[in-house]
Amino acid sequence: MSAAGKLAIIGWPVAQSRSPLIHNHWLVARGEEAVYQAYPIDPQDDFRQALQHMAASGFVGANVTAPHKEAAFSAVDVLSAAAQTLGAVNTISFQNGQMVGANTDGAGFVASLDEAAQGTGWRARPALVLGAGGAARAIVAALDHAGVTDIRLVNRTRAKAEALSGLAENMQIEDWHACPDMADGCGLMVNTTSLGMVGKPPLALPEAVFAALSPEALVCDIVYAPLETPLLQAARAAGHVGVDGLGMLLHQAALSFEIWRGTRPQIDTALRDKLIADLTQEG
Repeated sequence: MSAAGKLAIIGWPVAQSRSPLIHNHWLVARGEEAVYQAYPIDPQDDFRQALQHMAASGFVGANVTAPHKEAAFSAVDVLSAAAQTLGAVNTISFQNGQMVGANTDGAGFVASLDEAAQGTGWRARPALVLGAGGAARAIVAALDHAGVTDIRLVNRTRAKAEALSGLAENMQIEDWHACPDMADGCGLMVNTTSLGMVGKPPLALPEAVFAALSPEALVCDIVYAPLETPLLQAARAAGHVGVDGLGMLLHQAALSFEIWRGTRPQIDTALRDKLIADLTQEG
């Protein structure tokens, strides 16, 4: 096998990341060595200096996860359009002495919806986003870029939701209790909160929310541990298409891999099965 420079996932903590499993699967499939590793960086450290050390140590790129996406945005030399919009970087490449930052989260989310859409035409209908954190920011911007002209957002803290208002031209913002009304006719509903994640309370929505959605609506939960959240169970019981968080995880990773290696890898059944087995074993 050949190697073309080391890759990593940066975070704190980062040992739990599934990114090494994903990217090393693709590297080996290309005939390369498995050189993608977890790389913890303490938030107290000088982040740019840590990146410079990585470049000097033979790394050609890295993904970035919590809590470092905003630090990466400030540290790199060049930013992609998506990274500029979001104020966050999840992919860094070291090129010709420069650090280049990109963000593949939103595009990866849209690609996962297209994979699961089954001809539902979700772009032509309103979309309801639950939550107003960093993931919501990436998803709202991506939906706007994908051509969704009616984006609705609900969050428990109104001020935090209002901070996202500039990301889309046509966006309605309401308090959490307005969820059933905001769901009316939506072709997509996506949970960007941590509710439903392992160790967190479930996201419990009234039946009226599911009844208000378009019958063929996609209901997406970006949580992937567990894969089958109470939200997805309720959505499927109501006759909607459930989309788990594994698709977004894989598609944003594939876009990062393309930045580093020049070709987008295949998201195949073998890789999905590896991830599901890993998630199941942990659970």
